[in-house]
Amino acid sequence: MSEQKIKVGITQGDINGIGYEVIFKALSDPRMLEICTPVVYGSSKVAAYHRKALNLPPLSMNNVRDGGEAHSKRVNLVNCTDDNARVELGKATEVGGQAALQSLEKAVEDLKNGAIDVLVTAPINKKVIQSAEFAFPGHTEYLASVFDGTPLMLMVSDLLRVGVVTGHIPVKEVSAAISKELILEKLKILNATLKNDFTIRRPRIAVLGLNPHAGDDGLLGKEEQELIQPAITEAKKNGLLVFGPFPADGFFGTDGFKKYDAILAMYHDQGLAPFKALSFSTGVNFTAGLPVVRTSPDHGTAYEIAGQDQADPQSLLSAIYTAIDVYNSRKMNAELQAHPLDANDPNSLGADE
Repeated sequence: MSEQKIKVGITQGDINGIGYEVIFKALSDPRMLEICTPVVYGSSKVAAYHRKALNLPPLSMNNVRDGGEAHSKRVNLVNCTDDNARVELGKATEVGGQAALQSLEKAVEDLKNGAIDVLVTAPINKKVIQSAEFAFPGHTEYLASVFDGTPLMLMVSDLLRVGVVTGHIPVKEVSAAISKELILEKLKILNATLKNDFTIRRPRIAVLGLNPHAGDDGLLGKEEQELIQPAITEAKKNGLLVFGPFPADGFFGTDGFKKYDAILAMYHDQGLAPFKALSFSTGVNFTAGLPVVRTSPDHGTAYEIAGQDQADPQSLLSAIYTAIDVYNSRKMNAELQAHPLDANDPNSLGADE
């Protein structure tokens, strides 16, 4: 049974933030080893520095060269960062960005090679990680370039799921970036991930408008009439259960979101602000639309509390659980599609008795 446990790769994130703190706290529960094999990508010395600064109980970590060597009954650590990397808690530094990138690159290499099964990324500082190797606005775009997919940022919790049409771009560019084709593409990805990754047979998707009051019939903007509604109409013709566009404020304010399996927002803050207000401690960022499984907690580096033993590990725990659930769902659905029940077979579950 131990050999069948999912290998969960966890990047260290920015070494000056709360990444190691939430990793230590999440993995300190011995029951974690019953459901997965954790593989942390970072530095044993940096990890020791954080543990001492936080005065946390020791966490035994098994040093390995890559995820393929991971011990199924231990928390494993792949050293991929210079042990002399200087930790400056609460500060945005070039060293912190470089360490985050080294961790990410090694974890992604192992993910591509099958040495780990899923990837969970601790928070990075998107500015200090920029380099010749990483010229992306975030993890989502970087992973899309590596794995050649069309990503959809999907925020997930037990309460709701929220995807976004446009991701990490300035607000002033949102309107120009939106098109009927892009909305339709994101709707198809969202519908597919709800079916394949969350095993929802007939997903109901709500679409938000871009403008206040969803444009008020063109009074406050034409995007709803010219782009969003045509995309919804086309999606319905393709068999998707799509509804809207809804005014974003009233939609969340009246609990309208509870009638749907997911919501598609037009831009980052339109979807993530209400999501984090409702699910901050347990929310997960899942990158849909890729052939690999990647999740992360829904918070940032939290420099302001780094090293103070105040960070809540629940979002990271939720990210680990979600990655495992999605991996298992994909595996189960792939097996079902490979061996569909024959409706004409009298011994099949689908046959009339």
